[in-house]
Amino acid sequence: MTASTRIGPDATGAGLPARLVLPIALGTLLQALNSSMMAVALGQIRDEFHAGADASWLISALYLATAVGAPTMGRLADLVGPRRVFLGGLAVTAVAAVAAVFAPTMGWLIAMRVLLGIGTSAPYPAGLAMIRAEADRLGLPGAAGGLGVLAIAGQVTVAFGPALGGALVQLAGWRAIFLVNVPFLVAAAAFAVRFLPAMPGTVGVRNVLVRLDVAGMVLFAGAMGALMLALLSVPGHPSWSGLAPPLAAAVLLAGLLVVRELRCAAPFLDVRLLARNGALTATYLRTALTYVAFYAVFYGLPAWLERGRGLAPAEVGLVVLPIACLGAITAATAARLSRWRGARPLLVTGSAAFLAGGLAMTGTGAGTPVAVLALLAALLGLPNGFNNIGNQTALYAAAPAERMGAASGLYRTSQYIGANVAAGLIEITFAGPPSDAGLHRMAAAVVGIAAVLLVTGLASRRLRVAGTRPVRAPRHRAVDR
Repeated sequence: MTASTRIGPDATGAGLPARLVLPIALGTLLQALNSSMMAVALGQIRDEFHAGADASWLISALYLATAVGAPTMGRLADLVGPRRVFLGGLAVTAVAAVAAVFAPTMGWLIAMRVLLGIGTSAPYPAGLAMIRAEADRLGLPGAAGGLGVLAIAGQVTVAFGPALGGALVQLAGWRAIFLVNVPFLVAAAAFAVRFLPAMPGTVGVRNVLVRLDVAGMVLFAGAMGALMLALLSVPGHPSWSGLAPPLAAAVLLAGLLVVRELRCAAPFLDVRLLARNGALTATYLRTALTYVAFYAVFYGLPAWLERGRGLAPAEVGLVVLPIACLGAITAATAARLSRWRGARPLLVTGSAAFLAGGLAMTGTGAGTPVAVLALLAALLGLPNGFNNIGNQTALYAAAPAERMGAASGLYRTSQYIGANVAAGLIEITFAGPPSDAGLHRMAAAVVGIAAVLLVTGLASRRLRVAGTRPVRAPRHRAVDR
């Protein structure tokens, strides 16, 4: 990479420097890598630890931790500088990946997945803050090229994650999916130290805890945890008296969270900003709903392929490979379209493709040939790039420049709220071991979600064309060194 290499040049030849965007992309792919490999390792882990529905916490724990961690890391990036936060996240990820290999119990492994979620939550909001600052410094109206590179990196990782994870699980066991993080972490850290710039912060490291809303984080985590307990208990068909306590706790904690955040000077969840900025709130809600459908397919389909269809883990990885391969291809196309057409056509296209894929999945069964299953995976992968770039474009247009770190952290949170709900949805629709009937119930839920997304995408007046917002000059602050 040279100083003159540019990502996403506009008509004048200007663009974001590759030495900035590519190290950030390398760091952000760690979250996609760890979530995608778990999709094919979950069965072996469930068997080794004799876990039932509790194994779903390996998915939910990562996303619950990231749902809290992403806006926290975004806030930290705004306060102490994004480069520090980026490198700190890599260090936490390294500790969690190595410690997970020695997990003696399911509880230990879930705890390491929580730590992994915290670590991998840092690179995206910190990286997007650096991208936004550089785009503003260069006077660029948008960052479609940089956003496209991040989306493509994530989609490519998701594409090869199941195949890589399946091969590692089959050859070396599930522990290998944690150790494979190490070379990626070393490369990301080396490039970050060499190329990422020191960026401004507003407070010193010693004063940062005073500016963090720890109570808000605890309330948010408690509300999400209680909601997940309720969702994961449904497959056992509990009585209302058993289901009511976690639901009541979730509602109570959510109410306390809103009251707390309205009174907090520097809230974890900026309720006032969400109330004022309808476009930003709509982006978060749309993103959460999109990822309920995406992660239901991403984890539910491999589970059915292995347990319902009887494929080996490596075979499952190859069958679902087209999901993310098509996502990477469409992300590159969507990144180019977003510069001229904005978010709306991307989101409408993605929702329509999701609807078609969900309908096709309702006709799938144990007798469906593997070649047809691979074509189904390709169809289900088609919407991912359009939805990813469309939602990121809408976020970039709606978020205040000076709050980009925190806003992009909440964007990640909305993704992981969707992932947590998806984990519960899978348990509810399968209601036991994966079966054809459970797959069809899950497909019907995906169809319903896709239909809502399509209708709201067509009807929404809030989707704006990226690049039309005036660019604010960056504030001069103490440099992060």
